[in-house]
Amino acid sequence: MLVILRFSQFIQKTFALWVILFAGIAMLVPEAFVWLKTYITWMLGIIMFGMGMTMTLADFKSVLQSPKAVFIGVVAQFVVMPALAYLLCKLFQLPAEIAIGVILVGCCPGGTASNVITYMAKGNTALSVACTSVSTLLAPLLTPAIFYLLASQWLKIDATSMFVSILQVVLVPILLGLMTRAVLKQKVEQYIQVMPLISVVAIVAIVAAIIGGSKAAILQSGVLILAVVILHNGLGYLLGFGISRFFKLPYADCKAVAVEVGMQNSGLGVALAAVHFAASPVTAVPSAIFSLWHNISGPALATYWAAKADKLKNKQNKIVEE
Repeated sequence: MLVILRFSQFIQKTFALWVILFAGIAMLVPEAFVWLKTYITWMLGIIMFGMGMTMTLADFKSVLQSPKAVFIGVVAQFVVMPALAYLLCKLFQLPAEIAIGVILVGCCPGGTASNVITYMAKGNTALSVACTSVSTLLAPLLTPAIFYLLASQWLKIDATSMFVSILQVVLVPILLGLMTRAVLKQKVEQYIQVMPLISVVAIVAIVAAIIGGSKAAILQSGVLILAVVILHNGLGYLLGFGISRFFKLPYADCKAVAVEVGMQNSGLGVALAAVHFAASPVTAVPSAIFSLWHNISGPALATYWAAKADKLKNKQNKIVEE
């Protein structure tokens, strides 16, 4: 078991490299991964089940302990990212099928990877977990509602069907995970530690499946989509941090909210695009590229903040010694 845990930790630390590697392989040998598209919703369900198994009452107590910070984080998540997505679509005059994909990923809740990145950045990890939990539980209502509001001008949106999809691939697996942990208790503790490895494998497989299945579209519009994704992600970090500072949250909380806002549950975006816009495969590409990019930008930002925190700590220790 110790070997598996060490392997899991290694894979998590090198997550971005695996995403890039398999995305590249999928571009070279798309047929090796296209068949995985059939199982995207199942893979996302497994990820959400794992998230449910890792949740505890302590996660929700954080909501009560820091209600202001959680409220700011969740509201920013569902206001900043959808609004940015809409503005970028208008600014770049994106084709309808790409615009819908950009707005879809913008309307998704925070991704579970944000919790790891916040921890690496020496931010308030408990706050990050609380924001992810609350935004994910609100997603069945808010994601289809906001998406309908912003994207219906490009295409007819079935918000009710999307609501049912999110219940199936997000809320139900999370509740099953919570129930499994509540019933089995300590028996599942050793398995919980392996769930991050399973989640990494599933996310890499989802990205590879979409990249492989959309090779032609990526070659045609990939640079444009990447530029929009980089701006979307970067401005999300910036505005999340700026809003937190405006409301005078502690610095560690500001880092948590910034990461929470900037990093999306892009796997959900891919799954929803695959189910509801199957006739236009390129719609799933923004979510897939977002998954690729935020697993590069997130660790880079965390490294910067962690180094800054260490530098400040060393400076304070020198002052104490003097």
